[in-house]
Amino acid sequence: MGLPIKLSHVPVRLAAGAFILNAGLGKRNLPEEAAAGLQSSAAVAFPQLSEMEPADFGKLLSRSEIALGAALLTPFVPSWLAGLGLAGFSGSLLQMYLKTDGLTEEDGIRPTSDGTPIAKDVWLLGIAVTLILDDLRRKKR
Repeated sequence: MGLPIKLSHVPVRLAAGAFILNAGLGKRNLPEEAAAGLQSSAAVAFPQLSEMEPADFGKLLSRSEIALGAALLTPFVPSWLAGLGLAGFSGSLLQMYLKTDGLTEEDGIRPTSDGTPIAKDVWLLGIAVTLILDDLRRKKR
């Protein structure tokens, strides 16, 4: 019996999973000031996050990134499920990008130089959609 992922999914899952896991591990002992800065950025797109304590937000963010990164790296997690988690994560990043003043040009889409570090995360959404659609297409056969 084989694994629930295709061989062609391994490279994108490794790339995204390692990147996100590393980011989450790096936030484990986030200073409160840094957590507050990340929280402030995230609250632009999701105002309810401003109700959390910065330290709690930092822990939530770190643990979420670690869990998602680990799911992407774990071969027995089906690609459609890992893709759904990645879609939620990357969609949240892109929502923050689109709602934060100064990150997009006047057209509201193209990134400014300040927006490029976040806009580049569109590749994560592309990976997520590919994992989901490819698994759905495979299951229809």
